[in-house]
Amino acid sequence: MTQVSLTNLIAGARAGLLVSFPTDTVPALAAIPEKAGLIFTAKQRSQDKPLILMAASAEDLWLYVKGSKNEYKVWQELVEKHWPGGLTLVLPASERLPKVMNPIDPTTIGIRVPNSAIAQTILAQTGPLATTSANFSGQPPLQTMAEIETQFPQVLTLECQGEKAAMGIPSTVAKWTGINWQILRQGAIKLDFSSDK
Repeated sequence: MTQVSLTNLIAGARAGLLVSFPTDTVPALAAIPEKAGLIFTAKQRSQDKPLILMAASAEDLWLYVKGSKNEYKVWQELVEKHWPGGLTLVLPASERLPKVMNPIDPTTIGIRVPNSAIAQTILAQTGPLATTSANFSGQPPLQTMAEIETQFPQVLTLECQGEKAAMGIPSTVAKWTGINWQILRQGAIKLDFSSDK
């Protein structure tokens, strides 16, 4: 059994172990950014599929990205509208980002703040974590901690008291091109930038 209490899950994540916990979209498989390689190995995920950096607040994430004053303003506007929530922004990465998060193209990083009390509680104490959906690469995301425990027995999963099902839809992914947003995946939040100037 690898189901653990919230305290032990947080301690495990801080110690560099792989953990899994519910979010507002699909359950996350997570590790501290420096240990992101564990996620690629566990999921049998190809190196060209970068991970998402998830945190309890936007402030925790801005250190990992870099842009002009104007770009920050544009990013901030979108974030204020949709965070916390099911929106992942792919932005230029700063030097602070461990290359292992995005081995093929370490110049960009996806960032997100989940609208989930449990996820927020964990992330507030661990700091930003490298995350992705809990499943083998190419398979549908697993929806419950029990399924995750079966498929990933080595991962610390959160003991669930009356586990509340999230929406089960992955986050929407929008990438900053330097001048505007490009939707890489429509998901939990419907975005349409076609009307933007």
